[in-house]
Amino acid sequence: MTIQIALLRGVNVGGHQAVAMSELRNLATEFGFGGARSILQSGNLIFRCDARTGVDLENLLEREAEKRLGFHADFFIRSAKEWREVVARNPFRKDAERDPSHLVVMFLKSAVNTKNVKVLQAAIAGSEIVRADGRHLYIVYPDGIGRSRLTNALIEKKLGIRGTARNWNTVLKLAALADEETD
Repeated sequence: MTIQIALLRGVNVGGHQAVAMSELRNLATEFGFGGARSILQSGNLIFRCDARTGVDLENLLEREAEKRLGFHADFFIRSAKEWREVVARNPFRKDAERDPSHLVVMFLKSAVNTKNVKVLQAAIAGSEIVRADGRHLYIVYPDGIGRSRLTNALIEKKLGIRGTARNWNTVLKLAALADEETD
């Protein structure tokens, strides 16, 4: 069975869309997905599954979470192999070592258009730096994320694609969990 990592967008943030991680693990288990584990409370789930992958799996989980758990959230699925590529392809290695909490990866529903990335980069009003790689944006927020005007809403508007972000510490924690599952 293939290890899959699911990220949910907008759950347990600011008191909105409160979801117990145990409910997500149970949902995965009900579908016969093995070894469902979660980290943090922000919608990060790892499980084993061969029946479905990618967009099919995202659609299934989005539909069933709404039907069974009563909330709508976008799911972003990456295999453990894809996750390792996200880590390996990080263009900001020095920032990752120096200040991993200010480096973010935004996981997107589809690959970005180079033209739209340039539009996004031109809209940056602060010191943030953005690099795109397929279905991922790597963003450095040197002055902090909370004060930045480079918000998820602005990013999605300029790219025309929905996404969810995780800081580098979380990306590495999920990578470590996925590696544990492959051992």
